[in-house]
Amino acid sequence: MTTVGWLQISLLIVAVLLVIKPLGLYMARVFSGERTFLSPVLGRVERDLYKVSGINPEKEQSWLGYTLAMLTFSLAGFLALYAMLRLQAYLPLNPQGFAGLPSDLAFNTAVSFVTNTNWQNYGGETTMSHFSQMAGLTVQNFLSAATGMALAVAITRALARSKVATLGNFWVDMTRATLYVLLPLAIVVALAFVAMGLPQTLAGSVTATTLEGANQVISLGPVASQEAIKQLGTNGGGFFNVNAAHPFENPTAWSNYLNIFAMLSISASLVYTFGQMVGNRRQGWALISAMAFLLISGVAVTYWAEAQGNTILTAIGVDPALGNMEGKEVRFGQAMTALYAAVTTGLSDGGVNGMHGSFTGLGGLVPMFLIQLGEVLPGGVGSGLYGMLVFAILSVFVAGLMVGRTPEFLGKKIEGREMKFAMLAVLILPLVILGFTSVSAMLPFAVASVGTSGPHGLSEILYAYTSAAGNNGSAFGGLSGNTPWYNTTLGIAMLLGRFAYVVPVMAIAGSLAAKVKSSASAGTFPTDGPLFVGLLIGIILILGGLQFLPALVLGPIVEHFAMLAGQTF
Repeated sequence: MTTVGWLQISLLIVAVLLVIKPLGLYMARVFSGERTFLSPVLGRVERDLYKVSGINPEKEQSWLGYTLAMLTFSLAGFLALYAMLRLQAYLPLNPQGFAGLPSDLAFNTAVSFVTNTNWQNYGGETTMSHFSQMAGLTVQNFLSAATGMALAVAITRALARSKVATLGNFWVDMTRATLYVLLPLAIVVALAFVAMGLPQTLAGSVTATTLEGANQVISLGPVASQEAIKQLGTNGGGFFNVNAAHPFENPTAWSNYLNIFAMLSISASLVYTFGQMVGNRRQGWALISAMAFLLISGVAVTYWAEAQGNTILTAIGVDPALGNMEGKEVRFGQAMTALYAAVTTGLSDGGVNGMHGSFTGLGGLVPMFLIQLGEVLPGGVGSGLYGMLVFAILSVFVAGLMVGRTPEFLGKKIEGREMKFAMLAVLILPLVILGFTSVSAMLPFAVASVGTSGPHGLSEILYAYTSAAGNNGSAFGGLSGNTPWYNTTLGIAMLLGRFAYVVPVMAIAGSLAAKVKSSASAGTFPTDGPLFVGLLIGIILILGGLQFLPALVLGPIVEHFAMLAGQTF
């Protein structure tokens, strides 16, 4: 580790902290229906959209109505994208003449983008037409992110209101998230990416002559526009197969900085939006503090592990001064690769600028563990916030048991109904991840897709289902996932990780909205101070450790100690 490396990391963190308040306040005004500086331009567009769609923006929905609207919208998006991918050969803007996707791959991809996972069992530049990339994948990048934001706003209203039966209107919240937040920011970031050298063209490819005199076909396309919403919406799906390690997706240190900044900006700012909308900004900063502590700790461990190098390589004479550079782009180095890896897995982004499967045992453990913590650091746009609120509810319940006070969060009593739904939500990830991993580790045809033997091979399977159920999308590259088994089971894991999680969360929101919001008293446990932050961090780590530590011991932890002993598998 170097001073320069830590300075690079620190400057990025400071830049994100500077944008949290202004962007958070702006989004609070958007979702509260207040006038913003974009209202004169977009207000008419918003009203026309409601008119054409037959939506009454003044009519609010119960938690069940809100949830059913979200599920219906997501199902419609899945069916449209699945059809588009299957019929790709007959649709326009297909300069390379790509065929339609097989049914299992189309299912996996459609589920992946609708759930904001963006797991990719294909190479974008060799599989997807421009039409599929733009009208299919990029559109879902916007809509799946907007859906997550709408759900987060709904549970925020549940905590802000007192004794009500409604949480807002899903169609209005989703429209405003897209129109006032995601679309304007995506335009700005896309133009910045174009200025930094990312292609933005409808040409399919160009032919270049190499130094040896051979011809090389170089894929092109509308990269900058997809890259912008990929990061802003914490989607992560790359235009090219190697994602942000490709020089056309991430050509310079400046584009790398913008990638990470765009990933963090909306997710972190939404937590401030939460504090503003519930009338307690200190509560928002408390949640941000817990997220930041765990995320920065993950960066530190990953950077340290990769800077130590690989003792197996050192033993055969490789200079250890540069640490473990295998699988990393020399354009970015260890510090910015470690930061990117921790951020993309602390969020639900999944984009990569280095190969996580090439990291050391501990270096690869951290990104996997950050996903297993629930994608709440600060998580995907919207999904990270409502995931963190579930942990906050669990924390105040534990605090109430320890000190003998009535569990209460922001004036709402936490009782048996909320705890049952909260536990149902947090048990989804371990059941899906560990269940599918154990089955896949025993089936010969599933094991045949694993590229490495021993503990690293187990880590490849464990990481795949962790990434899918966590709606992340990154991978250990050694697993050949484009098979009927993995396409189907990973798709199911994505569906359960998104929707089986969010339904109990919305049930919690409905229950809390119906309760009276009481004022804090002398007996109220404060949830906006350092004591609560520490408890919240402890609950997150304990749940993650208890659920996944045995599996991690068999995979990356064994791999780490084997490396120290100079052993290979």
